[in-house]
Amino acid sequence: QVQLVESGGGLVQPGGSLRLSCAASGFTFSSYALSWYRQAPGKERELVAAITSTGGNTNYADSVKGRFTISRDNAKNTVYLQMNSLKPEDTAVYYCKARRMSANVWGQGTQVTVSS
Repeated sequence: QVQLVESGGGLVQPGGSLRLSCAASGFTFSSYALSWYRQAPGKERELVAAITSTGGNTNYADSVKGRFTISRDNAKNTVYLQMNSLKPEDTAVYYCKARRMSANVWGQGTQVTVSS
């Protein structure tokens, strides 16, 4: 069964940190590029960060550059998103996605709320 399962979301104060994890199963994880998206209420889903299959290249949305870091552990079939210096505008449901050619696999999402 092809599956991505996110975890690590929650409520955090502004300036705080969270680490999201996304565990994969049912496909050859190391062959897929991975990315994190987020969707805030009333807004479109947006790309936050992406990493190539080998982990050699990453890219970030301008709004999170210098604060978020994407990484992957192909031995554990897991991709991570380290989020530091969180702001209220980072509040959203965060989704991970695996992509290889025309194949896309999405997780179910994890809620991140930044509020005092």
